[in-house]
Amino acid sequence: MSVTSASSDHQIRSITIDGQKFFVSLRVGFDGVEYIGRLLFTEASTEIAYQDHGGVPGTSVADAVRRAKEVSQTELEQRCHRALAEKRRFGKLRRATDAMIDKIRHLNRLTVGLEKGLVDPASGKLELDQAQSELLDIVRSLRLHAGVEDEPD
Repeated sequence: MSVTSASSDHQIRSITIDGQKFFVSLRVGFDGVEYIGRLLFTEASTEIAYQDHGGVPGTSVADAVRRAKEVSQTELEQRCHRALAEKRRFGKLRRATDAMIDKIRHLNRLTVGLEKGLVDPASGKLELDQAQSELLDIVRSLRLHAGVEDEPD
């Protein structure tokens, strides 16, 4: 058995709201029971992403992506407005923190898989080393993002 990566991003489509173009993507992660996707709305002009707090569940990554692609234009606009209303001031720090948490979950799943004999020990050790290295890179980047506000609208 191979341990899946912590999360994956999938392009859904683009929308225009109040003259601003947003690229809509879905970040899908596995919580141990089901796959949960979160819609991200990335403003084309600034590349700042806003995450909707509502989830898009699925029985697989493909199922969650399919469901997100089936969301109506009106619902996408509503979700984008909700994400914009709840936007964070320190988006880069939040994204780095989210990446760190995803990487920690991945490390944990991988370690449990190794302990239970579900992951090949040799490739598992390499993957553990890689995940640890990536986690350290994320931690080093936190200092760069701390206290740095996103650009205003």
